[in-house]
Amino acid sequence: MPTGARISVGIAGIGGALLVWWGVWAFFWPRSFYDNIATFEPYNEHFMHDIGAFQIGLGLTLLLALRMRDALFVAMVGVGSGAALHAIAHITDRNDGGRSSDPGALGLLAVLLLVGAALRWKTAVSGASGPDRESATHR
Repeated sequence: MPTGARISVGIAGIGGALLVWWGVWAFFWPRSFYDNIATFEPYNEHFMHDIGAFQIGLGLTLLLALRMRDALFVAMVGVGSGAALHAIAHITDRNDGGRSSDPGALGLLAVLLLVGAALRWKTAVSGASGPDRESATHR
């Protein structure tokens, strides 16, 4: 593998891992994340949950892209995961504002994306075994 390809794969792996780590931190320990990383006033727990949800989705997308060759599958899993966590944040933070329809609408989007990913897995170009799991660098 050419040096540039190895470097880009390494950057994607490090970036994906950091995004997932920061996302988990923000989603599950929002006050700690705010106090140590995101010190933008005023503190808002729901926004920390949103930050976590989106960072987890982005990081997961990068990490999956390193192992899976099917871009649509990777995107649907990553975005669907972020959307699912976003829906969970709206359920747990429902007393902090937003619309009463937010959890259902966001949850429906997450379900649609993840069902789409599951269907893609079953019908991908590589057949019933799912999207090609070779490293993205072997394309």
